[in-house]
Amino acid sequence: MTTSSLVETADRSTVSPTPAPGRPRRGARPGRRWRRALTPVGLLLVWQAAAQTGLLPPEKLSAPSEVARAGWRLARDGTLGVHLLDSLTRAGIGLAIGGALALLLGAAAGLLRLGDDLVDPPVQMARMLPHLGLVPLLIIWVGIGESLKITLVALGAFFPIYFNTYAGIRDIDERLVEAARSCGLGQFARLRHVVLPGALPSLFLGLRLALGAAWLSLVVGEQVNAQTGIGFLMMEAREFSQTEVVVLGLLIYALLGLLSDLALRMAERRTLTWRRGLQAR
Repeated sequence: MTTSSLVETADRSTVSPTPAPGRPRRGARPGRRWRRALTPVGLLLVWQAAAQTGLLPPEKLSAPSEVARAGWRLARDGTLGVHLLDSLTRAGIGLAIGGALALLLGAAAGLLRLGDDLVDPPVQMARMLPHLGLVPLLIIWVGIGESLKITLVALGAFFPIYFNTYAGIRDIDERLVEAARSCGLGQFARLRHVVLPGALPSLFLGLRLALGAAWLSLVVGEQVNAQTGIGFLMMEAREFSQTEVVVLGLLIYALLGLLSDLALRMAERRTLTWRRGLQAR
């Protein structure tokens, strides 16, 4: 009996593979997608109505129509594309550096007793420090150029991925590992067939939290001596009292966070097809 068979047997013993009577399967309610869009669309309509009636002064908060016109103008002349590309590049490099380091250290602390003793205590101490509060010190260490912005994103992504990787490995049932060893699986095979599938749910949770922290860190980083990026675009617009551009930048950050979270959810559903969780009715 292989380890994957053991996992499937344990899963079948706890959760019935057949859906409960009357319970819709995933994707059986396409109208739910439109229902989820009702609240955002409703908020936009209320926002537009409040701006047109004067309840929201334009110098405080521009109407959605003004924000859309500003976005179209900046997209048409190429300004928005340049700043957006630079922001995405910084976020991607920071996530790659912070995520790779977190995976390496989290796996070392979760799998090895020596790694747990040497790695986990300093990381636990460092997580108590707000990484955005380290900006003055980071300026001294790495300067105020691109390194500062990438370092902030990497720090924001590091801690969620590290702790969820560590917790995901430590939460694996040790009996499954022993069963895999009894079946003759080597160390690499046990990591592949038992440890990795067991830690993936926590790892995906860490990635989702890391994405949110990365975008937040990027907002702060791009407002420190930046020459490009969405944050720089917002700071420049503030100097000229262009409220619609400031709001546009905030909406772009929010949209980037939403799209990255949706992409990660899709990858999670495809990867964790064996996992059955409670579904909202």
